[in-house]
Order: sequence, then structure tokens, then C-alpha cells
Amino acid sequence: MKLEFDLKLKKLCKLIDQALEVYVPEETGLIANLTESMRYSLLAGGKRLRPILVLEFCGICKGEPEKALPFACALEMVHTYSLIHDDLPCMDDDDLRRGRASNHKVYGEDIALLSGDALLTKAFEVMLAPDSVALAGASHAAEAAGILARAAGDHGMVGGQVIDLESEGHEIDLKTLQIMDANKTGALIRAAAGMGCALAGASEEMRKAADDYTKAIGLAFQIQDDILDVEGDTKSLGKPVGSDAENEKSTYVSILGISKAQQMVKDLTEKAVSALEPFGERAEFLKALAENLSERKH
Repeated sequence: MKLEFDLKLKKLCKLIDQALEVYVPEETGLIANLTESMRYSLLAGGKRLRPILVLEFCGICKGEPEKALPFACALEMVHTYSLIHDDLPCMDDDDLRRGRASNHKVYGEDIALLSGDALLTKAFEVMLAPDSVALAGASHAAEAAGILARAAGDHGMVGGQVIDLESEGHEIDLKTLQIMDANKTGALIRAAAGMGCALAGASEEMRKAADDYTKAIGLAFQIQDDILDVEGDTKSLGKPVGSDAENEKSTYVSILGISKAQQMVKDLTEKAVSALEPFGERAEFLKALAENLSERKH
């Protein structure tokens, strides 16, 4: 079972990476530096969790995953833009991302800022291109793009980042932390499932199950990040450890302690797996994915 999971995960990552290469090709001329900066972060690897969720939920909702590929790539572009901006000195001021220098350390703050902006707008260009719309159907394409727009904006990822910035240097309670993470981290993960369901024309039962699953793994993912920031190492994570304490951020570990945080990850993973029951055997990969994320060391 693990071998099958690993092979499928590798296959999906390769599919996504190849598509991203096509959507953001190398450029020459006056904007070559901008494109190089975009590609530097976009093609740096990573888990590809969000685009994988788009493709998988489209598939298990009896849609055609190939029709969802442009939308999966668009979501990864939005996620990548957020990482570039998150590393900037005005945000978390991190020098490492995915095991190498952050975008602004290589290209400067100005180009890094603009490459993030370019990836954000490129995402909507890709989703709403005539070929993408024809492939998915106009109503499905519009719904999927709308889901991503809401998840990325003021009441989603950006709003969560604001709460995060304004919480630095003082303690916040567990409820505030959960709201922050539901927006900053969880919104795009939930959007991935929502987009996949929308592109497949899924039933309400399927949409609810998908949302319950991604709400659970999204929170578990963030708690595991907090744990790894304490117990992990920079080489394995590919980014600095101990930055939460250094920036005086409240985390699940600082509020609950390591053991309770670890138990929360376990409980949320079990909840995520249970949420997939309506999909039957079609959801075996997603069940394994939830378990894999809960055990990750990077």
C-alpha cells in the first residue's frame, strides 16, 4: 500500500511540475529577470499538496482530473506567491525556503515582491484562458476561480497573515490562533478540495465530505508545522527552525505543549480519514495522504 501511495504521489508531482514548466516558460529580453524569479520559487519542488488535492477530489467526485490541471497549477501559483511574500523582511524575514535562499535573497526585495504579484495574476490568467474554460466548462471554471479568489483574499489567506503579523510579540488565545490558521493555512487547502469538487460538478454530500477532510488536514498540517519548528532541523525542513519563538509567536506548542499538540494531529488525522467514508475505496490515496502528512518530518 505504501509503495502504491509513493508511486502515485511521485506521478502526480511530476505531472504538476511539467505543467507548471509550460505555464511559466523561460523568457529572454526585458522581463527575463522577473520570469527567472517566478520560476525560481515556483519550480523549487515542495509537497504540491494543494494541486494534488484539486486533482484527487475532481477524480473521486467522478470528474476528469486532466480538466482540473490548469486550476491545480493556478492554486500552486497562488501558494508560491504567498511563500515569496511571507519570506520578505517586512513579513517573516526568512532567508531560507525549501532548502535554498529565499527569493528576495537572490533577486532582491523589489523583484521578489513583483514576482509574487506576477504569479498571483498569472494564476487567474491560466484559469480563465479560453482553453481552460473550454476544457472545464464555463460555469465550473468560474466557480473554481471564485473559490480560489475568496480563499486567497481578505477573508482567507491574506486576512490570516494580517492576524499573524499583528499577533507577534504578545500572547494570543487558542481561539484566535485557530482563526488565524484557518485563514492563513487552511483556506487554500480547503479551496483545493472545493475547486476539485466544483470542476467535477460534485454533489453537496461530496462537497461537505471534502470540506470536512481538508478542514481537518489543514489544521493538522499547521500544528505539525509548529511541532517541527521546535523538534525539527533546518536541513530536513529546508527552512529555519525556531523562528516562531524568535518572532515571539503563539503556537499550538507554546499554548498546549508538545504532547497535546501531537495528540491533536493524531485526532484530526483520524477525523479526516473518517470524513472520506462517502467516497468508499476511491479515497484510499487521500486517506494515506492524511496519514503521510501527520507523520512528516519536513
